[in-house]
Amino acid sequence: MADKLRLMAVHAHPDDESSKGAASMARYIAEGHDVMVVTCTDGGAGSILNPAMDKPDVLENMVEIRREEMATAAKILGIQHRWLNFKDSGLPEGDPLPPLPEGCFALVPLEESVPPLVQAIREFRPHVVVTYDENGGYPHPDHIRTHEVSMAALDAAADPEYQPELGEAWETQKVYYGHGFSRAKILAFHEAMEARGIESPYTEWLANWSTDRPDVMDRVTTRVECADYFDVRDEALKAHATQIDPTSRWFAIPMEMQREIWPTEEYELVRSRVDSTLPENDLFAGVKV
Repeated sequence: MADKLRLMAVHAHPDDESSKGAASMARYIAEGHDVMVVTCTDGGAGSILNPAMDKPDVLENMVEIRREEMATAAKILGIQHRWLNFKDSGLPEGDPLPPLPEGCFALVPLEESVPPLVQAIREFRPHVVVTYDENGGYPHPDHIRTHEVSMAALDAAADPEYQPELGEAWETQKVYYGHGFSRAKILAFHEAMEARGIESPYTEWLANWSTDRPDVMDRVTTRVECADYFDVRDEALKAHATQIDPTSRWFAIPMEMQREIWPTEEYELVRSRVDSTLPENDLFAGVKV
């Protein structure tokens, strides 16, 4: 491991790793680097989003099935994988919102949820960590909690006085937030499809997209070229069969158009101990082995 660069991505649920930054990870694996995904929750509260998988035995065994899906996706991507095994909080809906289930990840005190991630960081010793921003990428309670746990664990992992039994202290050189869903990206695909006479699946989505807040692309510092690995990303996504409908708009854009119009995945550099010039095109820019 001493001669390899190491990237860790911290995600809330199984399938998040395949929908957010998967092509970048596949590229870095192909280039000979080590990549580990840490999944914070068991995914047990996920809804069945693929009609073909909407069967009673699937819902009854959701945790076990999602573990199998995750193992398949990890194999497709070539990544190492680690579960933290906290209880999926689910996505509360309604007005007012119902309370979160007792014992779920979003309610577990940081004193309990941070140590296992600290141990993972100290054992894997990543040069770069990718996690979610303060909004969770979108306001799912587990995504927001993943941000909070990640940032606390990064600090704790670097502190030699923090629970030394979890391993030797390790300070990550660079920390990024992943930014997958931007209005600019959706609009670019929408306009390209309409210009070529292809029906866009994003018309209603864009019409309802609030422009009150700045687009997340305004925060992006780093765009990783990874178009050659979009097919790997899609295969990993499809491995999460309970969550991903292969006929959905995830796959509505022709692959060649994706590679032409938007061949990158986007990140925001939020912590760095090394020198690198912004904007970047590499998460490992400036990293020292």
